[in-house]
Amino acid sequence: MIIAEQKPIQEIKSMIAGYRKVLIVGCGTCVTVCMAGGEKEVGVLASALRMACKLDGKEIETEEVTIERQCEWEFIDQLKERIEEAESVLSMGCGVGVQAISERFSHIPVYPALNTMCLGLPEEQGIWTERCVACGDCILDKTGGICPIARCSKGLLNGPCGGSSDGKCEIDKEIDCGWQLIYDRLRELGRLEELSEIIPPKDWSSARDGGPRKTIRKDVRI
Repeated sequence: MIIAEQKPIQEIKSMIAGYRKVLIVGCGTCVTVCMAGGEKEVGVLASALRMACKLDGKEIETEEVTIERQCEWEFIDQLKERIEEAESVLSMGCGVGVQAISERFSHIPVYPALNTMCLGLPEEQGIWTERCVACGDCILDKTGGICPIARCSKGLLNGPCGGSSDGKCEIDKEIDCGWQLIYDRLRELGRLEELSEIIPPKDWSSARDGGPRKTIRKDVRI
């Protein structure tokens, strides 16, 4: 899931300075689960902004709405009437949501209330850890289902750096060494011999070079 965190209230307040009617839009999926941009967080941010602006001697009107997903047109289109009544939009979705709303309603400024952090796994209440960097060339079949790009602090593809100690990363002793995890997993699966296979350097062109990526599934297109 996509993990995000709310920006500082002062930064958000500066974005909407000069607008009196602000529509705050939450998202009902990833950012709701990570408690950054769901219906509850929308209400809290709206109250905080009104209070902060009032302390500055300014009054703002906020409208709040949370849609199922900010990354799909069918849900974004539900915002049409509310957006027509607003002067600006404050998105509490990920970066994709902000851009999608901006693209659909290009006549109104759309601002991000969150910082999009990573693709992560909820380990326990209030803790999410990065598990995927969306590189576009998955090698989990070779590493026991553990991603060395995301789990190794140096993104090494063919074993540890030599600086790890007691299974912990030399960069941060609170972080498990990604390659220790991979070794332990492959040993448990009886597949240690696969470590002798050299994984070639990543072709990052599939991830970044040449402009934004697009995925097309011809088998599901109408």
